[in-house]
Amino acid sequence: MGEFEAIGEVVTGAVAGRAFEPNAGEVGADGHTHERSCLNCGTPLAGDYCHACGQRAHVHRTLTGFGHDFLHGVLHFEGKTWRTLPLLAWRPGELTRRYIEGERAKFVSPIALFLFSVFLMYAAVTLLGGMGEIPVQAKAGLEQELRANQAKLTKLEAERDAATKAGQPVSKLNERIGDLKDEISTIDGVRTGNIKNAGVQLEGLPGWIGEGAGKFAKNPELVAYKLKTNAYKFSWLIIPLSVPFIWLLFPFSRRFRLYDHTVFVTYSLCFMSLLVVAGLIFGAAGMSTIAGLLWLLPPFHMYRQLKGAYALRRRGALWRTVLLTIFAIIVVSLFSAVLVGVGTYD
Repeated sequence: MGEFEAIGEVVTGAVAGRAFEPNAGEVGADGHTHERSCLNCGTPLAGDYCHACGQRAHVHRTLTGFGHDFLHGVLHFEGKTWRTLPLLAWRPGELTRRYIEGERAKFVSPIALFLFSVFLMYAAVTLLGGMGEIPVQAKAGLEQELRANQAKLTKLEAERDAATKAGQPVSKLNERIGDLKDEISTIDGVRTGNIKNAGVQLEGLPGWIGEGAGKFAKNPELVAYKLKTNAYKFSWLIIPLSVPFIWLLFPFSRRFRLYDHTVFVTYSLCFMSLLVVAGLIFGAAGMSTIAGLLWLLPPFHMYRQLKGAYALRRRGALWRTVLLTIFAIIVVSLFSAVLVGVGTYD
């Protein structure tokens, strides 16, 4: 009886709700609900959006609507996108300045666009750039290096055994053998895809960044693969690495803040990521010449963004573009060093 009473209460409540809000939650032929109060917070509606919580006045229950919600959740895939991308491509300085000055609702935010563009670049590299596995040439080189190191290890172990029998010190031999075993483990781990076992040492750099690349210098194919596998996960790190260099272009300026530089960097990285995607697509389509020409665009884009975002004159934008190009190379080098170091702990 208790179950029937509970069902009766539910039905009674539903009927009462219809009496006060006859169309609340009903789905019409168009797949949309038609209500007079917000389905999210219950506030009476007056317009296309709830003025209390911001939800749309009428929600939808169609597959088309679901697809729209998906795209909107990823990148605000509406008019914002078509207002943002053309400006990002041709007037990046204007886009940066307008966003900083408060025109937020019109454009996709820098971080949302950055996350999407990095995801798109990673997908394009994976599908079109052969990122999923080590190239055949690299595997052959790694196998050759592995065989050579194993032969060295056998020789060193024989020397250690002989030195031990003769009562000679073997500490240096043990150190060399340990280093060689680490290198063999690294090469074998990358060759077989067991990246977790690819532990290495980077000499000459401090701290945890310094662990990893010293021995990688002898294996450029291994370095390239290691960077590819870690770049996507830590791509966000380029932003904090770049901002101090942008600050150096305007030292002690009261007009521009670190927030301004962060927006500048993030939008710039969005364009560079999308440029990589375009280059991969053109390359896959057999238009290698066009793909090659795309790499001439970054300095031009940086110049236009600097000039527009910071209201610079031509000369000021030019010398800052030269410095920014140099800074970009430094940032990429630092980022690569960090990736190699981080790879030790994967």
